[in-house]
Amino acid sequence: MTRPDSSIQVAVSTVIFALRPDHNDLPALWTPFIARTRDPHLGRWALPGGWLSEHEQLEEVAARTLGETTGLHPSYLEQLYTFGDLHRSPTGRVISVVYWALVRADEVESAEPGENVQWFHADHLPDLAFDHNHIVDYALQRLRTKMEYADIAHSFLGETFTIAQLRAVHEAVLGQKLDAANFRRSVATSPDLVDTGEVLAGTPHRPPKLYRFTHNPER
Repeated sequence: MTRPDSSIQVAVSTVIFALRPDHNDLPALWTPFIARTRDPHLGRWALPGGWLSEHEQLEEVAARTLGETTGLHPSYLEQLYTFGDLHRSPTGRVISVVYWALVRADEVESAEPGENVQWFHADHLPDLAFDHNHIVDYALQRLRTKMEYADIAHSFLGETFTIAQLRAVHEAVLGQKLDAANFRRSVATSPDLVDTGEVLAGTPHRPPKLYRFTHNPER
């Protein structure tokens, strides 16, 4: 059996998605990046992450580096994929185990990020370091695919929400407008959606009903 190459390094990175207003004040998907302070790719934006040490679990590295850089502490981290192309780093063989998480806008607002953090619209990214554009594209495709069969909108919403707010989440993730009547009919049959019997206060017209999910759905 061939001995493992000790020069191979393992990194852990995380793609965070959050709904934040765009320039039209409409909900849109955004993700944070960290400005690199050293070569390679000095000054380029990169996903938050760090090296895997001998004494930490993969998810511990993801959670720690997110907290240190973005100030975010997501309650749920899911392993997305492992990226190990031979030439993804100019300094040698680097394998990246990538996690992803979905956070609410209020969690973003209450976070205390480092000074070299910037959020970008997920569909309009700059030229990122390494293969991080490819990683985010993969995560975005995965998110949009899962949106079709899993109630992951729960991660972007509060405990209660209107059908219009739920539709806005779907539109932001999918990147397209949805017919309001068709959407309402499609979610009305969902066994995971419950009418709370309450309405949204403070609206100028007939107050819309508030709903909740029966549980925290599987992503």
